[in-house]
Amino acid sequence: MKWKSIVPLAICIPLVSTAQKKIQEQPNIIVFLVDDMGWQDTSLPFWTERTQWNNLYETPNMERLADQGMMFTQAYACSVSSPSRVSLMTGMNAARHRVTNWTLEKNKSNDGKSDIIQPPNWNINGICQTEGIDYTYQVTSLAQILKDNGYHTIHCGKAHFGAIDTPGESPYHFGFEVNIAGHAGGGLASYLGTENFGNKTDGQKSPLQAIPGLDKYWGQDIFVTEALTLEAKKALDHAQKLDQPFFLYMAHYAIHIPIQKDMRFYQKYRDKGMTEIESAYASLIEGMDKSLGDLMDYLEINGIADNTIIMFMSDNGGLAATSRSGEPHTQNSPLNSGKGSAYEGGIREPMIVSWPQKVKKQSKNNEYVIIEDFFPTILEMAGVEKCRSVQPVDGVSFVPLLTEKGNPSKNRKLYWNFPNIWGPSGPGIGATCSVRDGDWKLIYYYDTGKKELFNVTEDIGEINNLSEKRVDIVRNLSKDLGKYLRRVDAQRPSFKNTEKLVPWPDEV
Repeated sequence: MKWKSIVPLAICIPLVSTAQKKIQEQPNIIVFLVDDMGWQDTSLPFWTERTQWNNLYETPNMERLADQGMMFTQAYACSVSSPSRVSLMTGMNAARHRVTNWTLEKNKSNDGKSDIIQPPNWNINGICQTEGIDYTYQVTSLAQILKDNGYHTIHCGKAHFGAIDTPGESPYHFGFEVNIAGHAGGGLASYLGTENFGNKTDGQKSPLQAIPGLDKYWGQDIFVTEALTLEAKKALDHAQKLDQPFFLYMAHYAIHIPIQKDMRFYQKYRDKGMTEIESAYASLIEGMDKSLGDLMDYLEINGIADNTIIMFMSDNGGLAATSRSGEPHTQNSPLNSGKGSAYEGGIREPMIVSWPQKVKKQSKNNEYVIIEDFFPTILEMAGVEKCRSVQPVDGVSFVPLLTEKGNPSKNRKLYWNFPNIWGPSGPGIGATCSVRDGDWKLIYYYDTGKKELFNVTEDIGEINNLSEKRVDIVRNLSKDLGKYLRRVDAQRPSFKNTEKLVPWPDEV
């Protein structure tokens, strides 16, 4: 994939014109993104052994998808939602695009409070395709590039690219020709059709997280996961009539809080002896898995499965801390902590890719990849061989890993920057930056200057901090991390008592 960043225009040029390409030469592409799904929230083990969680949850369609393609055991995202979704749609690392925490209202930060540090003025309004908007990063989106290269683009579910009343609030502004229930909300007010998915009909103002655009299901006994799946299938019915390949970004609101019971699956988990809230959580997982299976069935019934890529991913780790609504639920063991954390529980995700005739069935890849890699990978899959965008692209195509014809992860380092205060508390949760280099992972805490070093391969639970024993590795990784953050013009907090910027990791 060849990239060139230009400003202010973006032009994407296919190798040959779309009209010259035969439809079958461009695969259909489905990105199936789950919200807040942890590495262990599945019956499909992504570790070297099965765990108690794999034996409790039931996700037969994830297993089915893995049978058809490749599992990635070390797939990474950011620790919270908006940064991951922005990175997927732009190919940029969060340190560069600066949408480092979750977005919602225009010009309003959602950072928590600290007595020690003040978060920077990050891009609280998200991304947009228009220049000159305060606290945004102008981009050429993945959907826009695919649309410009012959794809019919469909958004279904959670967007969370930008704040309310900014250009980034709507998927339509990013090149999606169809938008089903996507808006600026980062969660949902209700999963239940009987509750109108959170929308008020009594004259009162609906909450900001009320799901839009599913009015036809209001008052019905239907879960939003099912409603979205039905609408996605209708959109695919239309897509098949257009004589062009489709890109479906199936971004479920599940399994984000509030934890509500999907009664189609709830009782089986109660019968297993699980608590009420854990059974409800398990029902959210299985409802999401049913959606995956329904879409796979649709492809097979309509004879397009052999020309459709399916990419399964989560936007961050499972919520293991106590949330703002006071609901502790999922655990991610053997990983440490969960959503919002720099530990593996916050950033390591379940990932599967099925690419008929290209990816070996029932295969597994243990190299690491990260969420911004989806951008160049998908464009390579789609045959977009030359592209210029307004933003630089940090992601690296993992097509060579899928086809087993190379290893772009060899000698590669991964970086995270979260100069923010998320809200809930827990291990590894705080303002941090970190780097992964082979077996080693360094975490730097902005507020205290503390550093932690883990050999993730030998210590997947990040229990043994080796920073005092391997000072040489700490020094080298600190230098590398500091150099990278400066290069991408990353942000860092400031100390409240002095208003001075917190030191970079190589300055401590």
